[in-house]
Amino acid sequence: MQSEFRIGEVAARSGVSIDTVRYYERRELLPAAPRTAGGYRVFTSETVDRVLFIKQAQDLGFTLDEIATLLTTNGTSDCLRVHDLLDAKLTELDARMKSMQEFREKLKHYVAECEEELKKHPDSAECPVVAEIAHAERS
Repeated sequence: MQSEFRIGEVAARSGVSIDTVRYYERRELLPAAPRTAGGYRVFTSETVDRVLFIKQAQDLGFTLDEIATLLTTNGTSDCLRVHDLLDAKLTELDARMKSMQEFREKLKHYVAECEEELKKHPDSAECPVVAEIAHAERS
């Protein structure tokens, strides 16, 4: 199995662009890669794994700064830092979910209002939702 990769191979195996790999390097999320005599950076399979970890963490809602914290853990003393970061992320997620649930309920209410208006006046319905939103903007 191949153990050394050029930047294009790292990008392809990780499903990201070459620019993304370079950006992660600049952000020091990836260790500096040694260069060949020809000036090409040489990466290891661990770099591919790390890029995949970064992408998965981003998909889960972590910022690059938060990911950097996760990547710099190196022992039991860091576990408290990771715990606090994860706990804060859960709190943030709970707040977002609550907000989304409230928004969902508002949308359900609006759909019901529209359906009622369409039943009463199918050919010339005036949308009560538009009127309500316009009124809220003026308040």
